[in-house]
Amino acid sequence: MADVMDRRRLAELIAAYEVPGSALACLHRGELTELAAGTLNAATGVEATPDSLFQIGSITKVWTATLLMQQAERGRLTLDTPVREVLPGFRVADEEVSRAVTVRHLLTHTSGIDGDLFLDTGRGDDCVEKYVAACAGLAQNHPLGATHSYCNSGFVIAGLMLERLAGKRWDDLVREEIAGPLGLTHTWTLPEDVLRFRAATGHLDGGAPAPVWGLMRAMGPAGLICARPADVVAFARAHLEGGLLADPAAMWEPQVDLPNPHTLGPQWGIGWTLDEWDGHRVISHGGNTIGQHAMLWAVPATGTVVCVTANGGHSGAFTRAVATELFAALDGLTVPPALEPPATPVEVDAARHAGVYERTGARLTVTVRDGGLRLRTENTGPLADLAEPDEYDLVAVDEVTFAGRPRGGPAWTSAVFYELPDGSPYVHLGARATPRTA
Repeated sequence: MADVMDRRRLAELIAAYEVPGSALACLHRGELTELAAGTLNAATGVEATPDSLFQIGSITKVWTATLLMQQAERGRLTLDTPVREVLPGFRVADEEVSRAVTVRHLLTHTSGIDGDLFLDTGRGDDCVEKYVAACAGLAQNHPLGATHSYCNSGFVIAGLMLERLAGKRWDDLVREEIAGPLGLTHTWTLPEDVLRFRAATGHLDGGAPAPVWGLMRAMGPAGLICARPADVVAFARAHLEGGLLADPAAMWEPQVDLPNPHTLGPQWGIGWTLDEWDGHRVISHGGNTIGQHAMLWAVPATGTVVCVTANGGHSGAFTRAVATELFAALDGLTVPPALEPPATPVEVDAARHAGVYERTGARLTVTVRDGGLRLRTENTGPLADLAEPDEYDLVAVDEVTFAGRPRGGPAWTSAVFYELPDGSPYVHLGARATPRTA
């Protein structure tokens, strides 16, 4: 891969996208290449190295889904097993959802349960159990199975199901069922283990180190794995070649179409995001924590796997830029560019989308300005202090699809306004469905 990307080129890209540091790993034709550049912490200047541990965030969800699929292959449950069969006391605010929600709903983000409950339930081994008990008050983003909305809460619930089925902590299952069998020496879930290695610190807007290193322990099954990119690549390789599941391809089968196909991909499988580049299936997942970002892509037909990490800056645009160069050179594949406004402005009835859209942890206010739309986004939960509200224009692509640039950065984001079968108005932004409430 040296003729495609080397440390010098990686350093050029992190400078262009204002990323403090990055590490990446690439598997191509059976050969693994690792690179790193920049710093792990702008305050200390510690150099990023290929064996540095970065927070891979929600890529963790594919690990949790894999653990549940292992339980399914052992006959302990199916994708359509109701959560209550494993967790008899489980409940959310809607009793019908409490009774009917299944493993498949959790792993495909179709439960409708408000997904961004970031709750600190302590550092004890019962933190996941306490978190799920606190879900009793969670309302619905949308009716069960009606649409797709990214749901962190659902994966913590899935984590407790694993703990009950196996009688072990989720952290232990990650080590014993995945990291151990694959020989992953640089994959850990608890900060006291991560401290034994070189570890990245997240950086917020402006480049300052984040005031908080990581999320609360209860969020483990949804996003607390720290790993070097080579370990993440080895995990994905096992999904292509075997080693964790008898039928890993079952996790690539499309389960739901996304209302907004421009953010992550057009479909979701079991844990994986599903896409197609130049006729090739691509399975992927991304992760964001407090000032850290990671992306994982795998192309089953070619066997190419890429994991890229970053600890701040315009990290989403950065990882896309790295992937664009790598996949074009290695596999001749074109990474679809981010959705942007058309060269010729589109005239639409934008005013019909104006209003306040709200879910747990987020409020989106859409107003009409100069015939177009203006979006204000603000966090309302425990993480609100870590990000200032943002405001930016939404430019029409078609009647329901709009593009905008948060915080004036280089990357465009997409918003799709749509209705559920019952006519309820929603916006799908950042992989989440948010209902109009005013």
